[in-house]
Amino acid sequence: MKVLKRKGDLTRFQILGEIARSQPHLRQKDIADKMGITVQAVSENIKGLIDEGFVESGAGRSKYKITKRGIERLKKEAVLLRKYADEVLGVMNSYKSIWPAIANEDLKSGDEVGLFMDGGTLYATKSLYSSKENTSAYAEVLNDALKGEDVALAGLGGTIQLDPGNVVILTLPTIDDGGSRACDVKKVMEIYEKGFDRVGIMGTVSRGLVDKVGIKVDFEFATPQASVAAAKRGLNVLVFAVGKMTNSIIRRLEVEGIHYTLEDVRLT
Repeated sequence: MKVLKRKGDLTRFQILGEIARSQPHLRQKDIADKMGITVQAVSENIKGLIDEGFVESGAGRSKYKITKRGIERLKKEAVLLRKYADEVLGVMNSYKSIWPAIANEDLKSGDEVGLFMDGGTLYATKSLYSSKENTSAYAEVLNDALKGEDVALAGLGGTIQLDPGNVVILTLPTIDDGGSRACDVKKVMEIYEKGFDRVGIMGTVSRGLVDKVGIKVDFEFATPQASVAAAKRGLNVLVFAVGKMTNSIIRRLEVEGIHYTLEDVRLT
């Protein structure tokens, strides 16, 4: 299907449509503002439409009228555009939104499953599914999968019950202020031993401290983004940040509405 095949056809089609809707009093500036193009571009296109006999110009620069030929052209192009849009929508409707999860048991294609989050990972299981009305979150299995394998899901519905996690930020001294040697290690370990699902670090001093005390790090780069993503999945996060680096993660957490606490572990 050939729809508005020449360069500029769509612009001229839109302008012709605006003239048909708003004739006879129509300012070129109004068309330009609505379409996001310049007044000069509108003027040049209208001149072309007049030359081709689709538009007539009356007395004054703001009086335009669509001709019978213009109406026929507009209808033809509108029908073609509608058919094209219907074809595109038909194609898009054939696509399924596919989501990955981990099979909590052996699953077969076509199984109806319930969904739950654990440790920030989405799991699918038949044991949680009774019906769409009685299951908080559900989906359809698209491929066979063994327990522990990734499985493709479609038709997701319902709501996954998930409380967002918290983020604890430890403010460390800069290297000018003594670096890891100026940290209150006892306080650091007391906080760490409360238990966290993920640990992130920001800055070289943070790396030096966690290596010194033997704390495993889950993410070291893009820590603000990773912390937000983890907290949104219900995980509690501990972040080591040096000096003013705390500002960047605090800003990100506040924008995303993630609860956080700030702990200063610098020796006084």
